[in-house]
Amino acid sequence: MTVAGRARGVLATLLRMGDEAERGPRAAVTSGPARPLLPWGVARVRGDSMRPHLRPGDRLLVRYGARPRPGDVVLARFPDGTLVVKRAAERRADRAGVPGWWLLSDDPGRGVDSRHRGVVPDRDVVGVVRLRWWPPRRATRPAP
Repeated sequence: MTVAGRARGVLATLLRMGDEAERGPRAAVTSGPARPLLPWGVARVRGDSMRPHLRPGDRLLVRYGARPRPGDVVLARFPDGTLVVKRAAERRADRAGVPGWWLLSDDPGRGVDSRHRGVVPDRDVVGVVRLRWWPPRRATRPAP
């Protein structure tokens, strides 16, 4: 099989996965924290808070459980359960000393981020965005 053929196969698989990430990562029922069954998933951008780098409708390939670095785009869960796509700005600790991430929107005038919700604990950073795969003409790694 050619490289182009494999790429088409991967894209077809991602398209079949559709909007599953909107419902959150697939999780196994365990006695501890829920963990995704698969190490990769997809997420869809909603809203304008990550413009100009990400636009509403962009589809992202997410590596669940990956350790973020400052500057990475991440999929995280706010305390109210909302899944968000934000940029990991820096490591910080909350008032209780629990380590986590300070997450920011790329467009500071739009959206809700750590300026409104505070530090996001490590356990609530679901994964790291590795690739924007849709729309195809804009398929790239997220800009730093």
